[in-house]
Amino acid sequence: MLTQTGLRFIFDPMKRVLPLVAIGLFLICQRAQAQFEQIKDSVVQLYGVVMTADSLQGIASVSISIKGSGRGTISNEQGVFSIVVLKGDIIEFSSVGYKPKLAEIPKNLEGNQYSLIQLLVTDTQYLPATIIRPRPTREQFERDFVNTALPDDNLEIARKNTDEDTRRALMQLVPADGKEAANYVLRRQAYRYTYAGQTPPINLMNPVAWAEFIRAWKRGDFKSRK
Repeated sequence: MLTQTGLRFIFDPMKRVLPLVAIGLFLICQRAQAQFEQIKDSVVQLYGVVMTADSLQGIASVSISIKGSGRGTISNEQGVFSIVVLKGDIIEFSSVGYKPKLAEIPKNLEGNQYSLIQLLVTDTQYLPATIIRPRPTREQFERDFVNTALPDDNLEIARKNTDEDTRRALMQLVPADGKEAANYVLRRQAYRYTYAGQTPPINLMNPVAWAEFIRAWKRGDFKSRK
């Protein structure tokens, strides 16, 4: 059972700690309030419109970014935009076909709103000169095509690429791509579903199958490959 002396021993330290805690919380609140007031005073709502410098027409889809912050927005079809910035921020305007432009929010701005009319100058791009010549006639094209001199090595490469045996070997070795593999699977499934529940026909008396077999025999498809 606690006595009066024991209760005094417990509550006396609390009486000394509670004022310190209250003072600490008060100081923290004051500091937070000061920081909030400082940030609140520096926040600016920026309104503006981006226009062409020569005709004063609104420019749509202009990139408006705050330099160094990674934040930004774009203008609407009339060139109007709105974004929250801080005093002293540098705003960068950029659009395809126009020279980029920088604008700075005044640091000593009074209030929390700022309007801006930004003019962009057209960025002229000079392309190399293109010479347009009349198209040759069919006779001139055929004559030049036939008389075109090709190096012997290119002709030999062309002969090898068009050789029937080479193409057949490539067909056997080169794996099928996704489209070819999918078509093969679909054909197999279609053939299986066509004769589902019945005996598949025997091509022994099928003249089309025999014709294909003879062509394959002449091509040498059944020769053993070493």
